[in-house]
Amino acid sequence: MSKKNKKNQNDEAKAAQQQEPLNEENVEQPQAEASEKENEKETKTSPEDKIAALEEQLEHEKKEYLFLMADFENFRRRTLKEKADLIKNGTEGAMRDLLPVVDDFERALDAIGKGGDLESLKEGVELIYNKFVKFLESQHVTAIESTGKDFDTDVHEAVTMFPAPDPSMKGKVIDTTIKGYMINDKVLRHAKVVVGS
Repeated sequence: MSKKNKKNQNDEAKAAQQQEPLNEENVEQPQAEASEKENEKETKTSPEDKIAALEEQLEHEKKEYLFLMADFENFRRRTLKEKADLIKNGTEGAMRDLLPVVDDFERALDAIGKGGDLESLKEGVELIYNKFVKFLESQHVTAIESTGKDFDTDVHEAVTMFPAPDPSMKGKVIDTTIKGYMINDKVLRHAKVVVGS
């Protein structure tokens, strides 16, 4: 073969190679154009559908929101009512348990009015006192032990300072004028005490 023929063959092969990719692109282009046309058709019809779907979803969300708000309002009202009832009737149980002590005091007063035996009246009052202390304990109310203890501003209130009878009583409670009480580890009433100086 001559150089000219070889050159022609090479040129033809190169031209064929260059045409092949073009042919593939040409084949892919109609497919891409067809899918773009389908997308355009979908987008042309879908805005109304999308709007309708969104409106439906919005209505559903509105209904759920209204139900939720109504439930919350009912819960709030019920809670306020329960709280008011607790405040109003919170002491009902304690007062019911206290009534027998009041009954005992009334019987003691009747016995005093009739001029009964002094010793039996004293025993009766002591029984009533013990009953009342047990009632307080059932309500978690306990007396604060003060006399002989170190003065503590958290539970004691100093009424006066008095010279200590001996040096070991300095800064300690010498006497308790009014007993203090605690309820559930919280001071209900501070003990009024005399402190040694």
